[in-house]
Amino acid sequence: MKKVGLFFGTFNPIHLGHLVIAQYLAEFTEMDEVWFVLTPRSPFKMKKTLLDNNHRYQMIYEAIKEYPNLKVSTIEFKLPQPNYTINTLVHLEEKHGADHDFSLIMGSDNLRHFHKWKNYEAILENYSIYIYPRITEHSDTPFSDHPKVHMTEAPVMEISSTFIRKARKEGKDIRAMLPEAVWAYMDEMNFYKGS
Repeated sequence: MKKVGLFFGTFNPIHLGHLVIAQYLAEFTEMDEVWFVLTPRSPFKMKKTLLDNNHRYQMIYEAIKEYPNLKVSTIEFKLPQPNYTINTLVHLEEKHGADHDFSLIMGSDNLRHFHKWKNYEAILENYSIYIYPRITEHSDTPFSDHPKVHMTEAPVMEISSTFIRKARKEGKDIRAMLPEAVWAYMDEMNFYKGS
């Protein structure tokens, strides 16, 4: 049974913080693989700053192609919008459940609002959740001591995609914060540049 951690997000763009957390969890926990589950661009919320699904997929692919234990999943592209994590988990179980044991990966900031997620009780009952620390969140949550919630000592990475986009628009040199291949693709396509 392959143990797979699911790292959900828009990854707009993927950066070294995402990569460090994913690789840490793949190497220092019982996970065999970490899958970046790419959240699609919602047809109902056309945010100008959110790149097309295929471009974000390509950047993830470029970022992880040298890491055999990191994968990218586009399963949410095929699901009705708006999508909920519980629905994605059901579909992943139907497709891979016989030979995959899934768990969730989330930042400590998301754990604080976990009780607002659709069917959070079912998620907690059926899946382990691996928490990576955020500087912005120190306090315990009602879930901190839950047996299915595993607090990890992943490096604290406070780079955000929002920061990357803003800095890029301002013409700052942010190459060191991105995998080299992601920077090359982003630069070639002129993504996130000021107007």
